[in-house]
Amino acid sequence: MVELPPKLLTTLSQAADLVRGHRFIQVFSHFDADGVSSAAILSKALMRAGKEFRVTLFTTLNDYNMNVIRAAKADCIIVSDLGASYIDQLDEMDTPVVVLDHHTIISEAKRVVYANPHLYGIDGMTSGCGATMCLLFAVTLDEDNWDLVQIAFAGIAGDRQHINGLSGLNVHLLEEGTKRGYVTRIPGSLIPSGNLMTRLFLDTDPYIRGVSGSVEGVAKLLEDAGVENGKSFSDLTEEERRTLSSLIAVKLAEQGVQLSSMNEVARDRYLLKDWSMDAEHLASLLNSCGRSGIGGAGIAAGMGDERCLRMAEEVDDASAKDLVQAMRDLDERGLTQMEHFQWFDSTDSGFTGMLCGISMQSVADPDKPTIGMNRANDPVNVSSRGMWGQLDRGIDLAAAMREACASVGGSGGGHKIAAGGSVPADMVDRFLENLDGILAAQLEAGKKA
Repeated sequence: MVELPPKLLTTLSQAADLVRGHRFIQVFSHFDADGVSSAAILSKALMRAGKEFRVTLFTTLNDYNMNVIRAAKADCIIVSDLGASYIDQLDEMDTPVVVLDHHTIISEAKRVVYANPHLYGIDGMTSGCGATMCLLFAVTLDEDNWDLVQIAFAGIAGDRQHINGLSGLNVHLLEEGTKRGYVTRIPGSLIPSGNLMTRLFLDTDPYIRGVSGSVEGVAKLLEDAGVENGKSFSDLTEEERRTLSSLIAVKLAEQGVQLSSMNEVARDRYLLKDWSMDAEHLASLLNSCGRSGIGGAGIAAGMGDERCLRMAEEVDDASAKDLVQAMRDLDERGLTQMEHFQWFDSTDSGFTGMLCGISMQSVADPDKPTIGMNRANDPVNVSSRGMWGQLDRGIDLAAAMREACASVGGSGGGHKIAAGGSVPADMVDRFLENLDGILAAQLEAGKKA
């Protein structure tokens, strides 16, 4: 049984009291699966509490968006899945502010009511995401909000905090969600759920070279496994599951995927009672809406709106087709190698963070972090992903991105294993050079530790 830290409970109570005392609440959240899940939880909780509210989603929190927050006409502001890198500026605002974030702490708050796992000795990279913090706030506001734990699991899955097993605050959510019948853990597999012809074609987790995005490749794989076209995972015999799983494992090994990454793919899944789907599927729906510019529909889908859920399914299918093609294109042209990292340009596809994670897991050099860059706008958006083994050698992408972006007049941050930022378009080359040097210094310091 996981006990919540007393200091966290105190902060959550302060946040709930602050919100109860105001009529109109402005919510700012991130546009990815965790951010949309967070916004959906907050929206449902505020609606049930009889509050008026408005939600705005950001692709990132930068100086421009910080000015948007400052200009908000609201009695109270909640910032979710964002805020850690701007606590000092949020502290200077006259409007009461609650921050529910999980990213690396830059400073502690003085006026802001600030809940972040890192403040309580809990790793926000693995053991509590934005939706986790929003769910804990929601149930502090009203115990009847525990049904929203299902949406929180979409955030957990979206931020991949379940891939090596749940820990920290997320275990508390699983315990309470299971006890109340909202969440059920089911064993994982290398084989995707659903129709195999469709899922093996569309899925990029894992990306299987020659299979993902290839009708012929999928058909050949199923034929080699002795599996008839049209079958779903649930239709397979034990023998068919073993054979297909083994063939997938061989293909992944041949393209250089590490055993640890295969184990992550075969992770446990979490079935959501009121949704008739697992948390990863819901996360994908919400993520697709947020990244397709229809975050409002994603929030409504997260709140259970059937029409928006159908829309999210359509958007997700289209997005999955575009993503798998973008990954095939990236695999074909390869990544540009620097001494201490590898990088690619995603301007044409826009799937920067997702391609970063997929390529890091499936096709990139596992010894070096992967950087993705989208030059569609100025400033240029940059994403980074690492592997657990890199962290053991001293890599800290949150610190590296923060320092490298700042060195050219940009801003960045995140987690040790996954971080992002933005840099001026005319400073991209300098940013790449500086980042290489920063990572070199981290690795050198790691040798001495």
